[in-house]
Parts: sequence; C-alpha cells; structure tokens
Amino acid sequence: MPDAALRVRNLRKVYKDVVAVDGLDLEVQKGECFGLLGPNGAGKTTTIEICEGLTEADSGDVEALGLRWPADAGELRQRLGIQLQETQLSEKLTVLETIRLFRSFFRKGPAPAEVIAMVQLEEKQNARVGALSGGQKQRLAMACALVGDPDFLFLDEPTTGLDPQARRQLWDLIERFKLSGRTILLTTHYMDEAERLCERVAIMDHGKTIALGTPRELIASIGIEHMVEFSAGSAVRPLDVTALSRMEGVREVRMENGSVQMQVTELHRAVPALLDELGRQAVPLTELRTHSATLEDVFVALTGRHLRDE
Repeated sequence: MPDAALRVRNLRKVYKDVVAVDGLDLEVQKGECFGLLGPNGAGKTTTIEICEGLTEADSGDVEALGLRWPADAGELRQRLGIQLQETQLSEKLTVLETIRLFRSFFRKGPAPAEVIAMVQLEEKQNARVGALSGGQKQRLAMACALVGDPDFLFLDEPTTGLDPQARRQLWDLIERFKLSGRTILLTTHYMDEAERLCERVAIMDHGKTIALGTPRELIASIGIEHMVEFSAGSAVRPLDVTALSRMEGVREVRMENGSVQMQVTELHRAVPALLDELGRQAVPLTELRTHSATLEDVFVALTGRHLRDE
C-alpha cells in the first residue's frame, strides 16, 4: 500500500506469561480514520502504545509516516498527536496554561487560543483543570493532542465514560480533523462510534486481527441481515432453543437469563415463524425487538461476547 500512514508487520509483545500482541499485521491509509476494536485484553492498547513509541515491541516492525522508532523519534514526536486512554494533567494549572505548556513542545501548531476555541473551552480557559467536568477534561486532552498540528492522531478510547452530549462534541472534533486530510487511529468500545467515524475497522482478539474491512463489509461478512430479540415469560416447560435454531433463515440463537437473541436473514419470514413456534411450545412472548445487523452484532459473532460483558 503506497499511501499507508502506518505499517505494522509481525508485531509481537509478551508480558511474562501473557501474549499481548501475537504476530499482528496492520496498515492504515493516509487520510482515513481507522478503528481498532476488540474486547478488554485483546491487545489494542499495547498495539497503539508500540505505534506511539511508548512501549517497545519484542519483535516486528512499525513504520509511521515513513519513519521508525527509535531512529526517527524526534521527528515522530513532532508529527504525532496522542490522546491516551487516561490522560493525567496537572490539576492546578489552568486550561490556558496547560495548552501553552504542550504547545511549547512543538515546532509548529496553532496558537493556544485557537486550540481552546477548537475544543469549545473558551469559557473555561482560566479555570483550573481540577475543576473541569469529565467531558471538559476529555476535550482538553484532545486539545493537547492537536496543539502540535499533527499529521497522525492516536485516540485510545477517547469517549469512554462520557455522557452522550460530550461524546458527540468529541465526534465533531474528530470529524473536523478528518476533513483536513489527516490520519486517525481510534480504539473504542462503542460500536456506533466506530460505524460513524471509521472508514475501516479491524477487530482484534488474543493479540491478533480476526476481521478487517469497512463496517458495511464486516456486517455483510457474518451473513445476517437482522436481529430478533425477545424475552420468554414463564411457561410450563423450558423454551426449546434447538427448535428455534432449526427454523428457516435462522443463523444462530443465543439465550441468556430468559432473553433470546436470534440472527436471521429474512425478517418478514422469521417473525411469523417465531410466533408460530412459541405458540406451539406454549411459551409467552414479551418485549419483542428487531433491528438491522450492526457492527456490535459482528463483534458478538466473532468474539462470542457482548460489549456489556467487558
């Protein structure tokens, strides 16, 4: 790939008896927002920290913007923007003082006031970091990552723990950065976030890539179009899940604590057949829900666990 902003080849990192990254190959194109997804412990943060130069790999090769750690460390630090999973800033400094400090680390970049306006913290520029809300601290961390006018931005779970409004404010920031033609590598546990922001995503598990493509390609790859979920009420006999799985167009059935999830190819056939089968089994039906397949359904199908279990 001639226009790759990041190339990772056969990357491996082991911590004692834990293989965090196991022969990973990855390429991120210039100008795209690339999502790195996976359950906790999949190796995402270790991978991104190696690419950022914060952790040394045991073996393998990483090339970012045509440069390598540690030989080109000085140049890479000038051209990369990094927002860590947990950014610890001095709580006694003000927002403006924090941005001025980070701006002093870089040869070029926007003025502190411009960056503060970019993340919509003008009213808080003289407030101490310790007095900011969680969403404001995340926007400040994003400002620190943008203050050097980076060509490549690393974002490790930037919206975890934020309320919906704060998340959307950060999404707007990321999309504005994308429009300027820069490159982003994003890790997140929010599949809706990845679907909205990322041109391509890779799903990792156990230190390896298990799926790669656009969100739409990955959704198509699992061979389902719709999800049917319902709760089975009390019945004389337990629900026969095997009978549901034999219904035409049903790809998989999962049951957990009385809640049933079915992967189906044709919704208009699956729902009537489901109602007939539940009637035959004399099982009452409550809370029937349907939706088109999403990236979260891909995640569940490939890793075998829901995001809520992480």
